[in-house]
Amino acid sequence: MSDIERTEQLVEQGARTLRVMYPDLHGIARGKDLVLADAGHEIEDGVAFCSAIMTTDLAHTPVMGGEIGYPDFFARPDLSTAAALPWAPDVAACLVDLVDEEGNPHPFDPRGAVRRAADGLAELDLLPIVGPELEFFLFKPDDAAPEGAVRYVDTLSRVYTVGAESDPGGISGRMLHACAEMGLGAYAANHEFMNSQYEINLRHGPALDAADRAFRLKATVKEMAVLEEMRATFMGRPFNDQGGSGLHLHVSLQDGDGANRIGDPAGPDGLSAAALSFIAGVLEHAGALMAFLNPTVNAFKRIAPDSLAPINVSWGLDNRTTFVRVPPERGKAARLEIRVGDGTANCHLAIAALLQAGLDGVRRELEAPEQTAGDAYRREDLAPLPSSLDQALDALEADELLCDGVGREIVDAFLTLKRFELERYHGWVTDWERNEYRIQL
Repeated sequence: MSDIERTEQLVEQGARTLRVMYPDLHGIARGKDLVLADAGHEIEDGVAFCSAIMTTDLAHTPVMGGEIGYPDFFARPDLSTAAALPWAPDVAACLVDLVDEEGNPHPFDPRGAVRRAADGLAELDLLPIVGPELEFFLFKPDDAAPEGAVRYVDTLSRVYTVGAESDPGGISGRMLHACAEMGLGAYAANHEFMNSQYEINLRHGPALDAADRAFRLKATVKEMAVLEEMRATFMGRPFNDQGGSGLHLHVSLQDGDGANRIGDPAGPDGLSAAALSFIAGVLEHAGALMAFLNPTVNAFKRIAPDSLAPINVSWGLDNRTTFVRVPPERGKAARLEIRVGDGTANCHLAIAALLQAGLDGVRRELEAPEQTAGDAYRREDLAPLPSSLDQALDALEADELLCDGVGREIVDAFLTLKRFELERYHGWVTDWERNEYRIQL
C-alpha cells in the first residue's frame, strides 16, 4: 500500500491527526502532531527537527552539536506502523526513520542501528527474533509522602496476582487492551514482584518490529498513566524499600525457511553451534553491553546478589542467576534470555548492541565457556560485570567491535551524553549525604 493510499485509509477510519514518534538516545518518545489531511509534504520529505534534541540530557541541556550549529534532521513517517490510539481515536501514531537533509539514514537513528545488526545476521542466513519483557511501577507524585510518591498498590506479596486487589482501578487491564488494539502484540498483564509493579507481555517478532513495539509500549503506558491521574516509571529502582524493574530480552534465530536455529537435538544440551557461538559473543562483549542495557546511575542500584539480576559474566540452563539464561523449551520455542537489562534502556540500542555481540560470536565461531550450574552469585571464579555506569561506559568505549557495529557516531554521542550526566550526578549533594553527615559531622 502506497503512502497516499495509507493516508486516505487513515482518514476514512476517522484519523485527523498524524502523530510522528521516534526514540531519542535516552529512549524517550519525541515527535510532533500533524494535520493528517495536509501532511503530504511531511510524509514524503520528512518532518524537520533540531538535531540538538538527540543529545540533550534529562536536565534539558544540549550537550553537543553547537560546534556544527545544531542543524536539522528529518523524521520520515513509516506509515506501515500507523495505529489509532484507543484513548484518542482521531489520532494515528506512527514511527519514523531519521534521515539527513539529503535523505540518507541519519547516524543517530536508533531504528537504523537495529537494521544494521539484523542485516549482519541476514548475511549468515539468520533472522533475529526478539521477545522483550518490560516491568514498570505505577504511583502518584506526592511531595509530602516518603520518597515523594504514593504507590498505586502498596501491599506485599501481590506477585502474579490479578483482579481488584492488585489493580483496584483496572488501570493495567486498560493498558493491556490498548496495547493489543494498537497491534503491539500485548497478550497478558499481571502485578509483578514489587509493590505497585506491573508487567505487560509482548509477543516475539523480528528484531526491529520487537524494538518498535517495546518503545511504543513504554510510551503508551506512560501516557495512559497520566490520563489516569497517575505516573508510570520504568526507572530501574525508584524506591529504596523495593527491588527494581528490568528489561529481559528473549532472542532466537531463524533460517531462511523459518526454522529455529537455536535448538539442535544432536547438540550439547539440545543447543546448536550457532546458539553456543551467539552466547559466547554476548559474554565476550558483556561489559560493553552493560552501558546500553543499564544506561543510568540508578540502574546499577538494582543489580545485587540475590536480586534476580546477574552480577557476573555467565550463562546457564534455566538459571535465573546468570547473564544469559537458556529456558528449558526446545524446538520452535528454543531461545536465549538476556536477564540484566534495566527498564530505562533504549530498547532499540539495547537490541542492536546485543545482536551485534551475538553476531560477532557466530561470525568467529566462538566457543561458549563452561555453563554455570547453581547459584552464580556465589561463584568467585566468574568475571564480574561493571558495577557502575562509569565502568560500563569505559568498557563500551574500549570495545571497538561493538562501537563499530552499533555505529561510531551514535556511540560517541551516547558516551558524551552519559558522561555529562555522570558529571552532574557526582557533583550533586543527595538527601542521603545530608541525612548522614550534616548534623553528626
